[in-house]
Order: sequence, then C-alpha cells, then structure tokens
Amino acid sequence: MKLLWITLGGALGALARYALSGFVYTWLGPTFPWGTLVVNLTGCYGLGLLWALSESVALPPAISPLIFIGFFGAFTTFSTYGLESFQLLRDGELLLGLMNLLGSSLAGLLCVALGFLTARLLLHLGGLL
Repeated sequence: MKLLWITLGGALGALARYALSGFVYTWLGPTFPWGTLVVNLTGCYGLGLLWALSESVALPPAISPLIFIGFFGAFTTFSTYGLESFQLLRDGELLLGLMNLLGSSLAGLLCVALGFLTARLLLHLGGLL
C-alpha cells in the first residue's frame, strides 16, 4: 500500500513541476533555467515547512511517504539542475552556469530553513509548540 501512496505523490509532484516550470518559462523566457530554479526553491521551502509541521503534528502513516518521497521526489529537479548547469557551461556561459550552480544550492538551503522556521512560527502562534 505504501508504494501506491508514493506513486500517487510522485504523479502529483510531476504534474505540479510541469505546470509551475512551464508557467515560469512562459513568463520569464528561456535565457536562464528559471523554471527549474523556481521549482527547486519552492520544493525546498515546502519540504522544510512540512518537515517542521510533521515533527509537531502526527501525520497519518500514508501521508509521510506520499509527500516526502513521492511528491517532493518528483517535484524537485536535481538532474535537470545538473543538465541545465552543464549546458550553460558547455555553451560558454561561465557566469550564468556558476550562478545557477552556486545560487541554486545556497538558495535551496535558505528556502528549507525558511520553510522550517515558518512552520515553527505558525505552530508557536497556534499554541502547538
């Protein structure tokens, strides 16, 4: 049954990634991998937020693998981040390639921390901490 929940989460995560990334590329254009960056940072924030919530609020057994393995596993895009960084570097866009590599990593870490702290604040304000 756990595999079914992971599969469902993965399908939802992949669809969400496709929709958000497509929207961002339509809005900002293809000169920089904005879609991948926004998806990864949104995923990092959401993962941090839900991780902190799950430490304080009991989740049903099926929800944790659905969200953390399925949804976020399919939603975030580490392999695409690597490919797009390589393409920028290969195409001679050294500054953009390095900005993508370093900026995505640092901003991702920051977004996980912000998501975690947001959840802790919400739980504190709600009296759950």
